[in-house]
Amino acid sequence: MTVEIFTEILIEAQPKKVWEILTDFENYPEWNSFVKSIEGNIKVGNIISVRIEPPNGNGLTFKPVVVAYDPPKELRWLGKFFIKGVFDGEHQFKLIDNKNGTTTFIQSETFTGILVGVFKNNLNNTKTGFEQMNLELKELAER
Repeated sequence: MTVEIFTEILIEAQPKKVWEILTDFENYPEWNSFVKSIEGNIKVGNIISVRIEPPNGNGLTFKPVVVAYDPPKELRWLGKFFIKGVFDGEHQFKLIDNKNGTTTFIQSETFTGILVGVFKNNLNNTKTGFEQMNLELKELAER
């Protein structure tokens, strides 16, 4: 089974500015109510530590592997629950330069694995968290 969460927001700022805020992980606690922390060396193939706290859900710290890092366009990681194929999530932050001083910010995640159906109802909180984070990023970038 596969479930995808897709969110998108238009930000009135250049991609470079949005990227700087998005990748300033030390300041996440100051503005990001969903992703509380990202730690580690962000490089393709490296394992990082990510702490999320979905609204109305339980917080979770996991250790995904970075699968794409292309400043200022994309950061993507793949997390798994115990072993690959049980409950995997590929998370993506994507920035699109609209060539007019604005950025389309996409935050998405594709969940696959044998337990996706079991956790499907809990993913609504995750989508709400994405949307909340997107708004917070927009607000900060447009200041």
